[in-house]
Amino acid sequence: MTLMTALSVLDLAPVPQGSHPGQALRNSRDLAQHAERLGYTRYWLAEHHNMTGIASAATSVAIGFVAEGTSTIRVGAGGVMLPNHAPLAIAEQFGTLESLYPGRIDLGLGRAPGSDQLTARAMRRTLAGDADRFPEDVAELMAYFRPAEPNQAVQAVPGAGLDIPIWILGSSTFGAQLAAYLGLPFAFASHFAPAQLEAALAFYRQGFRPSPQLAKPYVMLGVNTVAADTDEEARLLFSSTQQAFVNLRSGRPGKLPPPLEGYEETLEPQHRHILQDVLARAVVGSGETVRAGLKAFAQMHGADELMLTSQIFDHEARKRSYALAIAS
Repeated sequence: MTLMTALSVLDLAPVPQGSHPGQALRNSRDLAQHAERLGYTRYWLAEHHNMTGIASAATSVAIGFVAEGTSTIRVGAGGVMLPNHAPLAIAEQFGTLESLYPGRIDLGLGRAPGSDQLTARAMRRTLAGDADRFPEDVAELMAYFRPAEPNQAVQAVPGAGLDIPIWILGSSTFGAQLAAYLGLPFAFASHFAPAQLEAALAFYRQGFRPSPQLAKPYVMLGVNTVAADTDEEARLLFSSTQQAFVNLRSGRPGKLPPPLEGYEETLEPQHRHILQDVLARAVVGSGETVRAGLKAFAQMHGADELMLTSQIFDHEARKRSYALAIAS
């Protein structure tokens, strides 16, 4: 079954139990090289902080490491959590990346801190009003990428005059409305917050205003995806993702656990509800099952692109999953 929708990769640079961040980041580069050979469109890394199971906290550094090891696939942030940073600093970082790897860098922007409030405070930013300033911060950041004006006092160097695609990320209608107003592509986090998917897409498409970057709406949807040779094996591999979400939502985040046979049967009702809530749109099964599921999901929501994320304990099994998901 052929899927006409573009496919991309969202990588949280997972750190499995018994491993360490350095190996996780090397796995990310290896997976990006694999995704490039398979024909995936882009490879994004996500910003999270104070989480022992995620190695991509220094997101622009991780992007540079992946971009250096690849040659054609687009590499970017899915995303940079802008309230944690000064817009000028992000403009300079991504201006540097675009200067080194021209025509291959994407910048996705989110307004969540990617951490708890104590960690967000440790990022050296006041918490008062930061998320509320997100639209103004996005506008400031975009301005740094425009060609510098004569006598402009503050410029992004590198950055000014570079064509770096900006995306708005969201898990609610807020990001959808901002992306529509600015005429930017919209990536919705249906891989962990599917409840507002339909409402967000309606706001985005109905309110979209064409811009120099984009003439019509462009929607990317995140999907938790685990493919294996059989449905049974895929469900077993998926138990690592399930454990990770339960641990996170229960206040016990940690490294990615190994698969656990019969994990769902051991769960208490409140933990079952967590999984039903956040993983409602996951696509898990054999290659044929996953490809059919992805096609149906894309068609149901009119997605231009799907961004697959796979929290799989074994690196080779994760590579196998991405190969099966895109196979014709």
